Amino acid sequence: MPITSTILDVASRHPERTAIAGEGERLSYAELVEDSRRVFAVVDALHGAQDHPPAPARETEGIPITAVSVTSAFHTARLVAGLAGHRSVSAVIDPRWPLAHRVRVVVATGIGVVVSDDPALAAALAEAGWRGVVLSLDDVRRREAETRPAAPPAVRDADEPFLMLFSSGTTSDPKAFLKTRRQYRENVAVSSAHLEPLPGVATLAPGPVSYSLTLYAVIECLATGGSVHLADAFDPLDATRRIRDEHITRVVAVPAVVEALTAAARRDPDRLASLDLVVTGGANLPARIRAGLASALPHVRLISYYGAAEIGFIGDSRGGDGTLIDVYDGIAVRVRGADGVDLPDGEPGTLWVRAAACSDGYVSGTTDAVLRDASGWATVHDQARIIGGRLELIGRAGDIAVTGGHKVALPDVERAFDGMAGVGATCAVALPDGRLGTAVALILEGDAPDKAALLAHARSHLAPQFVPRRWYRVARLPRTVGGKIRRAEATELVVRGEAERL
Repeated sequence: MPITSTILDVASRHPERTAIAGEGERLSYAELVEDSRRVFAVVDALHGAQDHPPAPARETEGIPITAVSVTSAFHTARLVAGLAGHRSVSAVIDPRWPLAHRVRVVVATGIGVVVSDDPALAAALAEAGWRGVVLSLDDVRRREAETRPAAPPAVRDADEPFLMLFSSGTTSDPKAFLKTRRQYRENVAVSSAHLEPLPGVATLAPGPVSYSLTLYAVIECLATGGSVHLADAFDPLDATRRIRDEHITRVVAVPAVVEALTAAARRDPDRLASLDLVVTGGANLPARIRAGLASALPHVRLISYYGAAEIGFIGDSRGGDGTLIDVYDGIAVRVRGADGVDLPDGEPGTLWVRAAACSDGYVSGTTDAVLRDASGWATVHDQARIIGGRLELIGRAGDIAVTGGHKVALPDVERAFDGMAGVGATCAVALPDGRLGTAVALILEGDAPDKAALLAHARSHLAPQFVPRRWYRVARLPRTVGGKIRRAEATELVVRGEAERL
C-alpha cells in the first residue's frame, strides 16, 4: 500500500515535513509514524477486550472494523492514516447522517469500535443490541497518552482490505464497500498521474473527511509524500490566510467551496498568490464557476474530475464548457441500454466502467445491489453518452425525463441557463402532465428574469422538447451538505405548492 511505504520513507528522509495539519494542530511524517503506534495500540486493545464482539462483515476476512464519526477533520484523518499500516479496517461515518442510518451501518457491517462524541449514537446502538464499544475522541486521546505503543506500521499484503466507504447516507440507506490496498494503489496511480498530488506539495482540502473527495485527498497526499491541510468547515478568511501562510499551491474542494474561494480572491487576491491548481469533483461544473475562478485568479488552473467512490477516478475536464470528459488511460467505458446492449455515440444510457481500482462489490449486509458484472464491468447507474471518444455525464437515472416520447436530460436544461444574466442556481425537474405524461419544469433560486425572457432564452438555446413548460422560483433550492442540489426534494417543493409559479 503506497500510503504506508511512503509515510515510512518520508519519515526517514524528511522527518519534519508536515503530513497532516488541522486548525491549530499538525503532525510531521515522523510524528505520524509514532502516532500510528499509539492509535493502533488503543484500538487493538479495545477490540481485544470484548468478550462477544460484533462479527465483522465477511468481506473483511475477519479483520476488525473501527469507525470514526467525529467533526474534527484533523483527528479523523490521523486515526485513518494511523490504522492504515496495521491489520485494521477503518470507516468514516458522517456524524450528520440521520441517527438511524449511522446505527444501521454500524450494526450491518459488524463495526466493533466507534469513535463518536454523540451520546445519542451510543444509546441507540445499545438499544439495537450492538455489543461493540463507543468512545469519545477525548477518551481515545487520553488512552493514547497512557498506552504502550504498538509495533511500528508496516507495508501489508496488497489484497488485504483496509478501508470501508459508503455510497450515500444523507437521503437513502448507505451501501458499504471495501477498498483493498491493491485497489487503492491503482487509484493513487491514476490520481498522481493526472491530479498532481505530488511529493512535497501542500494541499488544502477543507470539509468533512466523510466526503470521499476529502478522504481521497488525505490518502493521496500521504501516498505521494505531500502535506494535507484540513478544516472542519470552509471559512473563506481562514482558507485564504492558510493558503498564504502555509504556501499552499493546490486546493481540493467541492464546487461550492471553489465558488466561495473565488469570491474571497476578488477581495484579496494577494493571499492566493501561491495557489497554482484547484481540483474539484463532479461532472458538468457550471460555467459561472469556471469563468469566475479564471477571472479572479487567472494564474490558477482548474481540473474538474469525474469518478465514483466505488470505482475510482475515471476522467476529467479542463477547458471549454466542461461538459465533455477525457477518460484516463487504462480506464475503459461503455454506455449500455436497458437491454444491456452497447449504444451508439450520442445515445444516452447507463455508464459502465472497467478500472483496476474498482471495489469487488458492496458489503452484503448493507444491500443486495450488484456493483460489477461477471466480466468486471461496474456501474453506479450514472447516465451518460459517448461523443467522439469523450464522455458526457447526464446524471443518475432520475435525471432523465421522457416527455412526449422524447428523452430529455434534465442537466442539459440547466446548463442552457448557466451564465444567463439575472439567473443563479437552477434545477430542472419532471412533473406529471395530462397530455405529455411528463412535463419539464425549471425551478430558479432567488430573483429571476420574467417568464418571457426565460422562454426566449430557452427557445434559442434548447431543442423544442427540452424547453421547460413550467417555471418556478424559490428562495433557496434544497442542497446536500456538500452543496449539490437535491432534485427530488426540489420537485417536492413544487408538488407541495411551496414554489412560486412564474
